[in-house]
Amino acid sequence: MSGSGERDPIFSYEDAIFSNEELLDVQHIPSPDRIVGRDEHISKVANVLNPVLFGSPPTNLVIYGKTGTGKSLIARHVVDRLTDEAATEGITVRSARIDCGRRSTETEAVKTLARYFNTENTGVSVPKTGVSTGDYYDRLWSILESECDIAIVVLDEIDKLRSDEILRNLSRAGEDENVTDTYIGIIGVSNKIDYPDTLSERVKSSFRYDDLVFTPYDATELENILQKREDAYVEGVLTDDVIPLCAALSAQEHGDARKAIDIFRHAGRIARDERSKEVSEKHVRAGKKRAEMNRFEELIRGTPTQGKATLLAISLMTQRTDDDTHSTRSVYQAYERIANEIGLDCLSERRVGELLDELDFLNVIRTRRTSRGRGAGMYNEHRLLEDAEVVKQVIVSDSRFSDWSDSAEETL
Repeated sequence: MSGSGERDPIFSYEDAIFSNEELLDVQHIPSPDRIVGRDEHISKVANVLNPVLFGSPPTNLVIYGKTGTGKSLIARHVVDRLTDEAATEGITVRSARIDCGRRSTETEAVKTLARYFNTENTGVSVPKTGVSTGDYYDRLWSILESECDIAIVVLDEIDKLRSDEILRNLSRAGEDENVTDTYIGIIGVSNKIDYPDTLSERVKSSFRYDDLVFTPYDATELENILQKREDAYVEGVLTDDVIPLCAALSAQEHGDARKAIDIFRHAGRIARDERSKEVSEKHVRAGKKRAEMNRFEELIRGTPTQGKATLLAISLMTQRTDDDTHSTRSVYQAYERIANEIGLDCLSERRVGELLDELDFLNVIRTRRTSRGRGAGMYNEHRLLEDAEVVKQVIVSDSRFSDWSDSAEETL
């Protein structure tokens, strides 16, 4: 059929469901008229950054709120508008966003900033390896001097940084003309309201900031958010209950707009895969399951097999018992059986305890220190923050767990 001019019938050349699926992409920054329920927050972020328009340094800002409350979206939205507005005043503003979940060390973060801000005009090289942290900083200062008057650095999931020294260095550099004439503004975004309590005293003394709290969206706001993106779909393909149901399901999950949009998008994809002529309630419910699995896969990406085996142990124990919290000892016993079943070398209980600490750091589980009673000592209890069945399905779908079988659960 190749070269005949006829199209291969196994492929589709017309999307009967989506007209502009990009509107539902998590990285998409919507136009101002599509942003719902955050006018006050936009104004507060703009006030913090407003000194830039007079050539003055911006105030640093830390934004708190649960996942999906619009923190990163609003930060990026206002910074983009600031960049355009500053240009009309002859002020060059550059911005960069770091995902601290992926770039969690000081060296990785500063190297990423240097590589992001760098251009061929600076004459500065930023190698991937073989350079000290201090050298990366020196190169970053040179690049900023060459490229902009003011730099805005957005540190997403700032609480995932393993060292807060980058906050001290960035905030001090912008104030010290001997380091760089470029003013540097920092916007930290965190899911944890107590994040400032974790800062070292050295950082607290130099990193001065305002803070801003984002509250969860309610069902009405979530419905409005989805209605603003309804034109992602071909007109008429959505049944009347799709948007209200997406909003209601997400409102139950702490008002997470990102989850609402994920469900909305996956519902359409499932309908398209089924060659359905409409998107209905059944597609929304299937979309919710797919969205949960995709988000959990993203959350544990890079977790080693031993860590996944530990997670599987907690998920199976949660499903098989009436209790959703489990001691390190009980998790380890379940982990041993799983490791033996799939042919993994068994780690020590101490090492599994360290893996549990890492999973707590990733916000996959929550660990708390608990007393056995007066004079009986302390121990750790662990609780999944995700649905146990979702965790299980994601992990056992990994090829490294191909030897796992449902019958093996009976051994736990």
